Amino acid sequence: MPKQIMVVDDSPTIRSSVSFCLRNAGYAVAEAKDGVDALERLVALKEQGIAPVLILTDINMPRMDGITFIGRLKKEPDYQFLPILVLTTESEHGMIEKGRSAGASGWIIKPFRPEQLLAAIKKLVWTK
Repeated sequence: MPKQIMVVDDSPTIRSSVSFCLRNAGYAVAEAKDGVDALERLVALKEQGIAPVLILTDINMPRMDGITFIGRLKKEPDYQFLPILVLTTESEHGMIEKGRSAGASGWIIKPFRPEQLLAAIKKLVWTK
C-alpha cells in the first residue's frame, strides 16, 4: 500500500499539481482546501484506518491558516510526531520561525520544483 500524504492548500491548481507530482512518485494523496477541512479529513482517514506519513500545507488559507493548523495538529497525540512540510509563498524569516515554533518540519517556497519537493519528502519520511 502506498504511503499517504495530505496536501492542504486553498488553491485547486496548487493542490492538483502537487498531488500529480506525489502520485507520479508513488504516494497516495488526500487533499484539503484549508486547515479546517484538513482536520475533518484526518478524522475521516483515521476512521478508515489510514494514517498519513506527512502533511504538506500552505500558510495563507481561509478559515484556518497553516500556522494555526500546524499548532492544533501538533497538540494531538496521534499527530505530534507527524512531519509537516510547509509549501508557501511566504519567505519572511519571521514567518518561517513562527512555522518552526508551531511544529513545521521544513519549508519550501512556491513555485516549487518537483525534484526539490520529493527530495524534501524523502528526508522526512522513512522509505524502504
